[in-house]
Order: sequence, then structure tokens, then C-alpha cells
Amino acid sequence: MEATVLSIGKSVLNGALSYAKSTVAGEVALQLGVQGDQAFITDELEMMQAFLEAAHEERDDHKVVKTWVKQVRDMAYDVEDSLQDFAVRIENYSWWRIRTLLDRRRVAKEMKDLRIKVEDVSQRNVRYRLIRRSGCKPTSNDEQSTISTEVQLQIAEATRAALQDKKKVDLVKLITRDDDVPSAIAVWGSSSDVGVASIIRAAYNNQDVKSKFECRAWMRLTHPFNPNDFFASLVRQFYGELCKDNVKRTGLQVLKHMESQDNLVDEFNRFVTDNRYLVVINDVSTIEEWDWIKTYFPNNKGSQIIVSTQQFEVASLCTEQPYMLSEIEQNWSIDKEFFAFYKKVDTRTEEDDKAGSSSTEPEKLTPASAMAAALVEGELIDRVAAKAKVMELLTPVGNQGGEVIAIYGMGGLGKTTLVRSVYQQEHGDRFQRRAWLTVSRSFTEQEFIGDLLQQFLRNNADKGEFGCGSGSGSSKEPIVQLAEILLEHKCLVVLDDLWSVGKWRWIMKLLPPPRNDGRNRIIVTTRELNIAESCSSRKENIYNLELLNETDARKLFQKKVFKDTMERDNCSYSPDMIEQENLILKKCGGLPLAISTVGSFLSSKPKTAIEWRNLNKHISAELEVNPELGMIKTVLTSSYEGLPYVLKPCFLYLSIFSEDQDIRWKRLVRRWIAEGYSRGIRGMTAEEIGTGYITQLIKRTMVQPSKGATRRTRRIVFLQVHDLIREIGISKAVEENLVTTLEGSCNINTEGKIRHLAVSSSWRRDQDAFECALDLSRLRSLTVFGAWESFFISDKMRFLRVLDLEDTEGITDHDLHQICQLFLLSYLSLRRCDGILRLPNSLGNLKFL
Repeated sequence: MEATVLSIGKSVLNGALSYAKSTVAGEVALQLGVQGDQAFITDELEMMQAFLEAAHEERDDHKVVKTWVKQVRDMAYDVEDSLQDFAVRIENYSWWRIRTLLDRRRVAKEMKDLRIKVEDVSQRNVRYRLIRRSGCKPTSNDEQSTISTEVQLQIAEATRAALQDKKKVDLVKLITRDDDVPSAIAVWGSSSDVGVASIIRAAYNNQDVKSKFECRAWMRLTHPFNPNDFFASLVRQFYGELCKDNVKRTGLQVLKHMESQDNLVDEFNRFVTDNRYLVVINDVSTIEEWDWIKTYFPNNKGSQIIVSTQQFEVASLCTEQPYMLSEIEQNWSIDKEFFAFYKKVDTRTEEDDKAGSSSTEPEKLTPASAMAAALVEGELIDRVAAKAKVMELLTPVGNQGGEVIAIYGMGGLGKTTLVRSVYQQEHGDRFQRRAWLTVSRSFTEQEFIGDLLQQFLRNNADKGEFGCGSGSGSSKEPIVQLAEILLEHKCLVVLDDLWSVGKWRWIMKLLPPPRNDGRNRIIVTTRELNIAESCSSRKENIYNLELLNETDARKLFQKKVFKDTMERDNCSYSPDMIEQENLILKKCGGLPLAISTVGSFLSSKPKTAIEWRNLNKHISAELEVNPELGMIKTVLTSSYEGLPYVLKPCFLYLSIFSEDQDIRWKRLVRRWIAEGYSRGIRGMTAEEIGTGYITQLIKRTMVQPSKGATRRTRRIVFLQVHDLIREIGISKAVEENLVTTLEGSCNINTEGKIRHLAVSSSWRRDQDAFECALDLSRLRSLTVFGAWESFFISDKMRFLRVLDLEDTEGITDHDLHQICQLFLLSYLSLRRCDGILRLPNSLGNLKFL
């Protein structure tokens, strides 16, 4: 189930159910004589709540299920509106006294109609069997969104790097090229489609390939990895491939010959030492597997290993550095793209270089490859000061053994790139064992220990202890071997992309207690401060990787836009271009990913103020539809998807406020309370709950305290949302018809009922459009920025709960008399409305205010 649909649906349903079960609703039902209807509605809402939980567990992404959840949401809105409306009308004694029995029957009929609506929505679930009652345990939502994000980022990075060379590579020629230095070729594709295997198989069976390699083998890794089975399969295929007297051996002959050999490992070593070999290894899922396997194969006679994987990072680390990355040429039509990583060999002449750098029309991107990548050869931006700080934290001080260094910050800052740079630097004297684990993916206890142990043992092999799986023959349990290594050696462990405190606690249970001798270090990268605080008990070991300052942001932008300083100097940098550059950098807000991606996008465009102005004018739409900028949205959306369901509606609610606005903390919390997003529970007030929500959003780097907007007590007074994260919130809110914003000269073409309306100061104040084109019959909140108009309030808005006129200009005492007719109003802000001189006594009639 798509996270936004479900989160909003659950939030609204919880509010409706809470009110339906309240004492007030029970009293209304008693006076109207419809207790049965009220009980039925409550029971049905509870069942729907259970069904939404089932949808959440099943991760059902079917469009019909999404539609049903939206219908549940709209129905829940109507239930809460109607029940509160009944309560207000009954509490008004003068109304009740003058109404006839016919009027009471009319209200009772509305209750019956409400019951029918609830029953109908409930029956649709049964009718279409929308929610399956399966017992399978799906992947967690965080994990799903993370995997999806990684795949899209991988496609983007591969595409950008491949486009640098422009040419596709022939896999057969790559395998058979004259290169006596042994190497590995990694073939990567983001899909589990058989296309990867088909491409490799075609090259594997090519006659030129067969004639070059005396020994060939095609392997698929088993999980967990079994060295004995691995050797047996390799030797069997080598026997089968190797011809003696031009007679091909049969499978039975191969088995008999293998049984006659006393030492399978020695026989394997003879094959790979005396012959040129080609080995294809399919389904390599971690770099630890590759590090372990490659120790089996000696370097000789231009032999070749081909690795296929769906993991981009694995592919990039399998071959020698620096590597080349090219799209593989296909001889048949497959709507997929596959890429080869291979050792970089400078075979081009000067003329080729000149031809490659000539000014040509940029290659048109296919749909799958159109996303632009900010990363170039693995580097996002050179964080010199940040790297120095991390290196300093790695240096032991006293007896601080086993300390954890936590690096946190919003997505797109380059945390992984920074730590990888530190990790790849030589630490011979400082750390004897190193391991890198990406912990956002799912793994079992056995896999975690195995991956960590394999990397530590591979360090042994790299130091000269060559053998067929150094350490694999130990009779000790893996957990015992791991504990011995951690306790006896200086170890560095990187846990990249940690998404939950629960995962951290799970990992810590698997590792032995650290020794206090300054030996080991763990580096954790995460997007959330609360996770960083859980990992490291020492505040000085928590490092916040911040946004770039204005100077560094401009340097990065110009580095991406212009291919060199000569092009930059030759560009006519007019004041108009500088102005547009400033607007672009303001929108990017110091986020390296955004600056780099937008800069790369503009590098292929004319360097003119008109071109840059067009981007600024339509940047919101470009982020939505332009695949070359899709990487920005992908990374930032993953942060949103990682929010708990209770925080998603709270975050989307922020899209009501205008760009660059300092949002007052109390204003936001009180609005959440009035909307029902924050409710008192278990001894905590609604305001305390709302304050906790803000704290969580700050720690998850979704909002940030405004600079200079804190008091001496350091209490947060104002909040701000990064421009690009705000764009994500607006996109999601519009998609779910949660918030409607009137701004500029936009045409009003909304469909369905409007729940939350924000009137921007830039909107042209068109009364006809406002009154005729908008369905305000179920409006719950109205927020006005700029000039006030009397037609903003009408008798259609009987369900309005929030009226926020803070800093609005032109409102007078006369307008308040209309406001006093909004009986469900729970929040009214007239702060800094200078035209208000006196509050009417009738405000006291608003029972919920």
C-alpha cells in the first residue's frame, strides 16, 4: 500500500472513530433515538481500521485498494463532520426548543443516511475482496522505500557515467581484448529480468571467447556460500570444457575422473594456474561475497572473471580502480539497460579525445536512463573539513575503545561518499581489520555475521595469507571467530544507512562487548538524529554533516555547469545570469545533491539568463516530470517515506504554509490539535504530543529550526522547511487532494471536495472563481496570506475548524460577525491583524474554540 494514501486514511479514520466513540456522540445518539445507528457506525469504523492495518502489513499496491482507502478516508471525514454538526445543533438549546418533531426526524434521517454510506463503503471491501488475509510477513515499509530509492539512484549514476563515453561496449570484445593483466568485468542491471544472463550467455558461447580460454565455468552462487560445492562445480566444468585429443568428455566421464582425484583443491589450483580461464559468477549480492571468492583465483595469463549483480555498489567495487562504466550493446530488443564495469585502459588516441570533446548535440535519453546523477566517479563533493573531522574522531583518545562515531544529516548531503573516502584511505597502522555493511537492506543474523567475518578474513588474505578461502576451514562457530577478531585486532566497521533504532539494538546484540583499550571504531551513517544519539553515548562523537555555505554551493554549481575554468571565463556572466544563479542556489538550499544535479542538467543547455530563468520559473514542474532531475526527488522522497504513519499527515500539513516562511511552533501545534492530528493519550496532553511530533521531524531532518529564531532558553520558536523538501510535501498533498493552494494567476480546476485551502498573497482575488469553481462544503481549514477579502467566508463553510488569518491585511470588526457563525471552529488566529479593534461577544458561542 502506498504510504501516503494509507497514512492519511488511517489518520482521518482514527479521528472519526475517536469522536464516534466519545461521550458527546453517545449523548447525541440518545437524544435522537439512533443509538443503534451510532453503535453500528462505530463498529464498522473499527473494522475498517483493522482492514487498513491489514493493508499496511500486506503492502498491497493495487489501484483498487488505493481507491477503497481513499473512499474510507472521505467517508471518515463525513462521519466526523456530521457527528460534530449534530452535537452543535443539539447543544444549541434555543434551536432545539423551536424545532418541530419533523426537524428532529430530519436529523435522524441524516444519521440513517450516514449509516448507509458507512455500510456501503464497508461492503465494497468484501465485494471486491480487496484486503487479502495472508499470513506472509512482507518487507518493512522503510526497507521497501529504501530498496526502490537505491535502484533509481543506481540507474541515474550509471547513466551519467556511461554518457561520458557516449559509446556502448561490445561484451565479446571486452572479454577478448588483448590485456595480459587479469581483471574482472562486472555486469549490472537493476532488474531481476533474465536479460542479464542472456547477454552474458551470448558472449560466453561466442566462438572467439571459446577459442581464447582453455577453461570455462558458469556459476551461480548459493546462499549461504559453500566453498566445497563451489570448488566441485568449478572443477567439474573445467574437466568438461578441457578437451584431450579433441574428444569432449561426457558428464559421466567427468564425475569418474573427479572421484579419482585425492585433493579437489589441488586439482582446482592446477587448472587455474596452468590455463587461461573464464569464470562467470551470477547473483553476487554483496561485496563481501566477491572479496571472499576472488581470493581463490590467482593472477595469470589474462584470465577473466565476469560477475553479474543487481547491486550497483557491488558492481563498482568488483573491478580494479579506476574503472570504466559503459552501457552494453545488445543485439536484440530488450526494454532494459545493462552496464559493464571494467578496468580503465587508455586506448584512445589524441584524435579520439578531441573528437569526443567536440561540440555535439547531447544524446537523447531513454526513459530508463534519463535521470541525471550528481555523482561523478563516486565523488559528490570534496568535504575537506568534514573528512578531517571524521579522521580526528577515529583517533583514539585515552581508553575510548569500541566507540561509535555517528554521522547524520538529511538525504543528499553525501554522508556515504564522505565515509567511503575515509574508509578507502590506508589505515595500516591504525586498523588491522575493516568491514563495510549497508544495513538498510534486510539480512538475517547468519548473513550479518557471515558478511562481517568474510570481510575480516579477506583482510588476512590481502596481507599475504593466500589460500582457498582463508579461514573457511576453521571448526569454530562464526560468531566465535568474529568475537576473537574483534577482541584481538584493531577493527573499523562501517554501518551505512541505518534507518531505525531497533536495527541498531539488534546489531549490538550480535557483537561482543568492546574492550576499553582504544582498539575498535564503528562509524554509523543515518538521516536521523535520534538514531545517531542511540548509537553514540558521547555527544562529541555525533557529527552533523550540514548543508553547504553560500560560497561552497556556488563553487560546486559552477563546477557542474561549466566543464572547465576556460568555459566559465568565456561565458558572458551578466547581472541577469547572476540573479538567476542566486535563485537556483536559493532553491537548492545548500544541498549538494540538488546543486550538482541541477548544475549537470544545465551544463548541456545554453549558458544564458533566459535558459536559467525558464528553469527557475518551472522548477517545481521540472522536479515532477523531468527525468534528468528525478534523482533529487527520489532521495528526498525516501526521507518522507521513512516517516512513521502518524508523522506523514503532520508533515504534509506544512505544505499549507508559504515558501521561506518561519512557522511559529505554537501555531503549528495548536493547528494540529484542532485538526485532530495531535490528541491527548496516556497522561500526555495533545500539546505535549504535538511538541513531540515537531521534535521527531527535526531529528529526522524534515524540518529545521529557523536561524536566529530561538530565545535565550534555546527553546525552538520558529521552524522552516527546506524548499525542495517542501516541494515533495506539496506534491504528495496535491496527489492525495489534501491541500489546495490558490496562488498567482493559476486556473482553478480542482476536482472533488476541498478539505484544506490556502490562499497565497500572490493570488489575484477572483471572487467569481472562488465562489463558483470551489466546492467548500466540507472545508476544514482556511489559511489566508496577504490581503483579506470578505468573500473568503461564506455560509457554505459550516464544517470549518481552523481559520488562520495571522498577518492578514484588511480584515475588520465587521468580518468577525460572519466568523462567529462557524460553530465547529476550534482554532482562530488574528495575530497582527491591525484592523481588529474589538472582539464581538458572540465569539463565546463557539464551543470548540
